[in-house]
Amino acid sequence: MSHFGFENDIHNVLRLDMPITNAPMARWQRKASTSSSTNASSLSPNKSMNRSASLSKTPSKTPGKNGKTQNTPSKAGGDRFIPTRNNKQLDVASFLISKENEPVEETTSSTAPNQKAWSVTLNGYDIEEAKILHLGGKPLNAPEGYQNNLKVLYSQVATPDSIRKSRYIPSVPERILDAPDIKNDFYLNLMDWGRQNMLAVGLADHVYLWDAGAGDIVLLKKMEEDNEFICSVSWSKDGNFLAIGTSDCKVELWDVQYQKRLRSMDGHSARVGCLSWNDHVLSSGSRSGLIHQHDVRVADHHIFTFGGHTQEVCGLTWSPDGKYLASGGNDNMVYIWPMTSGSEHQAIHALSEHQGAVKALAWCPWQPNILASGGGTSDRHIRIWNANSGSCISALDTCSQISSLVFAPNYKELVSGHGFAHDKVIIWKYPSLTKVAELEGHEDRVLNLGLSPDGSTVASVAADETIRLWKSFEKDAVKKPKPTSSIIQQHIR
Repeated sequence: MSHFGFENDIHNVLRLDMPITNAPMARWQRKASTSSSTNASSLSPNKSMNRSASLSKTPSKTPGKNGKTQNTPSKAGGDRFIPTRNNKQLDVASFLISKENEPVEETTSSTAPNQKAWSVTLNGYDIEEAKILHLGGKPLNAPEGYQNNLKVLYSQVATPDSIRKSRYIPSVPERILDAPDIKNDFYLNLMDWGRQNMLAVGLADHVYLWDAGAGDIVLLKKMEEDNEFICSVSWSKDGNFLAIGTSDCKVELWDVQYQKRLRSMDGHSARVGCLSWNDHVLSSGSRSGLIHQHDVRVADHHIFTFGGHTQEVCGLTWSPDGKYLASGGNDNMVYIWPMTSGSEHQAIHALSEHQGAVKALAWCPWQPNILASGGGTSDRHIRIWNANSGSCISALDTCSQISSLVFAPNYKELVSGHGFAHDKVIIWKYPSLTKVAELEGHEDRVLNLGLSPDGSTVASVAADETIRLWKSFEKDAVKKPKPTSSIIQQHIR
């Protein structure tokens, strides 16, 4: 029996719904007993008033150690601080408490338009129709007459060609031309594509013209001596005249329409490896390191000479606006020369960052003050220059010899031709210089690049004695299947 009595005592202790007899008195009971005993005491009226005042006194200010007063609770008046609330706050609290207990009234049809109008007036839109996450459907239209001031600052209209994600870049050339006996010489410039859609190429001691539209091939020139060879070709701006640099130190001017040599200009003491036109002025660079300026309109054609390179000049090109002439040489230097008629013919910038021969030079068509240059085997870098300040804007290590550069304006890209060790053509996005595509197929180093007049096709001539035409920049290009037919091959002579 004692065992069952002990269990009953334990259950009674653990039950929470019964009063605990031995527990200490609750706080509210202590306060009630204290207040009742105070009221029942036989104090005088004055003392009773003072006592009640001391009990309800708010925290007093006691001096601190630093002489300043501190807000501390009074020892005689309670153990917490009760803030003072005004009547308005009490009224609002009472209204909210009473509102919670009332049943929710259904919104009548007459109050719904009023609430919508209030929401539009206060927030600018109807809260009921607003969505935090919009997963489908068309976006909400802006209110009539709304204008976004930030749209002018942060929006830009992209060109149609640049926003097309379905652009098709063929991995194989559209056409392959045979170029037998082309000289495998890094420092020569043996191909150029003119405005009349004629491709000129120097093969050993011959100059051939290929009509890209009709496919006709014309032999324009043959060297008189067997040991002489063609070093450079360059079309005039209108595409009607062709300048030819030879190994016997001469610069010849030919009328293509009549296939007639107009004049032969002497003056150089070594082979002429590069040519560039600026209206009626023809610039020619030689192995001697000198750059001659010829006015082809007059009998005394030599105007002046630029002298800065210590070795062969292998790259030469005029800017689109005709203000600057850029030259690159085997001395690893890039010079920028002004178009001047005075007695002082000094370079405005001498750029020495390249660590190899600089043959590849190209001006940006849509930014005439931007120059791109490429270094040889010991450098392998593409560098972008500001011709006005002479500063290098960006540089990229291609890990391969750079023999030629050309800008493609249709998609604002830069095309580079490479020798050792890749032997390929690479397309880069400008100005980020991110790789867009690699055009492979040549079995030896690429020597020169040329862009078609419409900007859709780039031609590459290589030491494997082939010219490959890559139609990589056609406007409004769409996805196409790989061609099943064989590539068109044609002998250029």
